[in-house]
Amino acid sequence: MTNRLGSTTPMIMPNPLDEIYRDQWLLVVHKPSGLLVHRSPIDKHETEFALQYARELNGGQHVYPVHRLDRPTSGLLIFSRDPDTARVMGQAMMAGDVSKTYLAVVRGWAPESGVIDHPLRDEPEDRRLKAQNQPIREALTHYKRLATTELPVAIERYPSSRYSLVELYPKTGRKHQLRRHMKHINHPIIGDANHGRGRHNRYFAERFGRGRLLLAATELRFLHPVTGEKIILKAPPEQSFQDVLVLFGNVSGI
Repeated sequence: MTNRLGSTTPMIMPNPLDEIYRDQWLLVVHKPSGLLVHRSPIDKHETEFALQYARELNGGQHVYPVHRLDRPTSGLLIFSRDPDTARVMGQAMMAGDVSKTYLAVVRGWAPESGVIDHPLRDEPEDRRLKAQNQPIREALTHYKRLATTELPVAIERYPSSRYSLVELYPKTGRKHQLRRHMKHINHPIIGDANHGRGRHNRYFAERFGRGRLLLAATELRFLHPVTGEKIILKAPPEQSFQDVLVLFGNVSGI
């Protein structure tokens, strides 16, 4: 940016994280779609991360990510403000003591509810490594259908196209678990470039002016690692996700 005197001044970018909860031990934020949580060996060219923005919210003091969200996934993300709390929260995550709820738009009319019990092979952080050498682990996801819609658009071989709005409740924490599990039951998440359907992804990107993974972490429930208090945190999807929800009419509770 050039000022009137011809010199350049750095542009101050707004912090993309919305603060949802803070106390002396925890900082919980809402991460937008498209932002990495931290540096990745595959995305070495990236210079912006949720970790650095969370540190900014924390007055420049170090924060510790308790878990992560995939880059294209938006929603609630927990940081601890000290290493001891990070360790306790990490153990709670591993033990399944942190309840997570996600919202997703998927292709087709999903069943009203169900359980996906389908083991998944670990995906290496570096995609250049061979996945077949990775171990296979148990993976469990519960889901509930909230709404359906049918659009008079022929995207594949049918004259109309069906979609569902679902809530997903992962009981394990495997990499890309929700995306892989929904593909497994033939209801891939819209906007998923790796596990979804390209024609449907392109239709949504063109109709709503941008492409994004329609997956958002909307609720967290856990016992506070220090006080023992029951913490329930909720955040609606970001606007780019909410724009799509008009397809489903008035959906209560979102």
